[in-house]
Amino acid sequence: MVGALSAALLCTAGATALPAAADVPHTPGTTDTAHNSRTATAPRLPDGLAKTPPMGFNNWNSTHCRAEFNEEMVKGIADLFLAKGLKDAGYQYVNLDDCWALPTRDGNGKLVPDPQRFPHGIKAVADYVHAKGLKFGIYTSAGTKTCNSAGFPGGLGHERSDAQQFADWGVDYLKYDNCNNQGVDAKQRYRTMRDALKATGRPIVYSICEWGENKPWEWASDVGHLWRTTGDISDSWSSMLDIAKQNLPLAPYAGPGHWNDPDMLEVGNGGMTDTEYRSHFSLWAMMSAPLLIGSDLRKATPETFEILSNKDVIALDQDALGKQATVLRSDAGRWTLVKQLADGGRAVALFNETGQPQRIATTAAAAGLPQAAGYRLRDLWQHRDTHTTGTISATVPAHGTTVFRVTADKRWTDYPPAVETGTDRAPLVEAGTPAAVRSTVRNLGGTPARNLTVTLKAPQGWQSKATTPATARALAGGRTLTTSWRITAPAGIAPGAYDLPLTAAYRAPNGARATATLPGTAHVVVPPPAGTTYAADLPWLTAANGWGPVERNTSVGESGAGDGRPMSIGGTAFTRGLGVHAPSEVGFYTGGRCSAFSARVGIDDEAGDRGSVRFEVWADGRLVTSTGTLTGTDAPTALSVPVAGAETVRLVVTDGGDGIDYDHADWGDAKFSC
Repeated sequence: MVGALSAALLCTAGATALPAAADVPHTPGTTDTAHNSRTATAPRLPDGLAKTPPMGFNNWNSTHCRAEFNEEMVKGIADLFLAKGLKDAGYQYVNLDDCWALPTRDGNGKLVPDPQRFPHGIKAVADYVHAKGLKFGIYTSAGTKTCNSAGFPGGLGHERSDAQQFADWGVDYLKYDNCNNQGVDAKQRYRTMRDALKATGRPIVYSICEWGENKPWEWASDVGHLWRTTGDISDSWSSMLDIAKQNLPLAPYAGPGHWNDPDMLEVGNGGMTDTEYRSHFSLWAMMSAPLLIGSDLRKATPETFEILSNKDVIALDQDALGKQATVLRSDAGRWTLVKQLADGGRAVALFNETGQPQRIATTAAAAGLPQAAGYRLRDLWQHRDTHTTGTISATVPAHGTTVFRVTADKRWTDYPPAVETGTDRAPLVEAGTPAAVRSTVRNLGGTPARNLTVTLKAPQGWQSKATTPATARALAGGRTLTTSWRITAPAGIAPGAYDLPLTAAYRAPNGARATATLPGTAHVVVPPPAGTTYAADLPWLTAANGWGPVERNTSVGESGAGDGRPMSIGGTAFTRGLGVHAPSEVGFYTGGRCSAFSARVGIDDEAGDRGSVRFEVWADGRLVTSTGTLTGTDAPTALSVPVAGAETVRLVVTDGGDGIDYDHADWGDAKFSC
């Protein structure tokens, strides 16, 4: 769970983050060999449980300890598993998290369910879940108390009694947290509960939640069925990304019956876009992570159910071979992940960490597939089959992920050629002023794409016109059609992001119709006024934060919007500026009209003498300046940099290398001269 000022990550220093720009020095072939050796020799529990990563629900991310966490909610989730097809998709566990018990045990030392939340008791709820053909999970901590400040009883010293009580209730899954552990050795604490669960004779999946503090991947494969590798996730892009980077290098330790757990899903909780949630779900599936829904399904949108129910993506997570994906390449925020599958094929995820569309490419050979004349290429989000002669590529939207299932197929010509669509950028459009966009359509297949027509569909009231040819009678394999476009947003339109999809429609040689669509975005922007303007008074293009939202003219405070305090760095107060938390990025449209940016920066005094960060200013993708590492003991550092001619400026804060706890950072007096 999360404490104040802890930035939601309880122990980020316990795992190693993989830098976004690092090339990973291994190939799929060598990785597979290494993984086969590691997973074949790793000890594991002999009970046959969790042969694939557990799938289900846990309430914590959506309710924490609020009153809506109760018997009615849990039963409602079980009902929705059946009504919405989630059970058919593979989800089976309905799990309780903290706050289900009273703060004290009874006279016999037994746990007592909270009668307000669970008036019929825990066994009745478990029976209800079981009657639906589902399984039931519960929570406690390997300490004297659980993580909530109310002090609910933990399992330390009560392992045998609690395990038997859980078994008597019909529990099928135990999440065992790490709070209030009194400094007792982690291996001892978690092994004691393992033995207690075994002694009950009931098959119970055992989830070790010690946040990666003691590198459980190195010792827990015969202790539990899964182990948390990081601190808690929060419902933000930066948190999800940070956790994924910590979990990715741990692929050698995962396999049937012993899984890396990068924490529960945030899909549907509202803090990310649907594109980002699809990336979240894709990455977790590629990493063979447990898929535990963390949103209140009673309030979920159709888009949330569509993401969570994607059986093509779920099949990767549940693949019987049990191989976690490895990083084939990572370069400047462009990631290629490869996952070996039981049928001999490969799953390839092209993941774009950056804020702009990026072309990401690899080959079937690099992914570890055998030499073949052609390959079947299934897009797992568009549910579309095509073929390629070897290239696997896509222009991936900002924060997006394209996932392919790739197999060598002698009947590859039965499928249309794969056509990759792309644009040179996500256009920034001032209302009433034309903006230029260039599109590309590449034929990756071995047969021609016939009667090709390319469209760039602008919103209603906009103008979109091709200024160079947008059609071709036949686009041969390996050839590219490039088209220039002019788009204009109507005068008076509100600033913001607008859909701008690019579609290529064509026919395969056998006459079958095919389309390839790139979901694109155009941003309507407003130029900054002439003179000196505070950054807090300007709209931003992008805003990402490691903890809570970016705040205007206050510190970041805690996780809620508007909960910051007056900004202060080293005792110097600032009434204007931006309050952020590492890792953070705030982007501004300057339109070539600004000459300079200035600010006084540092750790906000609300973090005390803790925290360490670095500040960076980027102009049109070029680093203009950066500070050294600043800590909570430093006075404000002055920045004044030229940004003349830049269309966009990004204000970036990174952690100082020791994790992001207490990294509350201020851009004091931040302003542009335009």
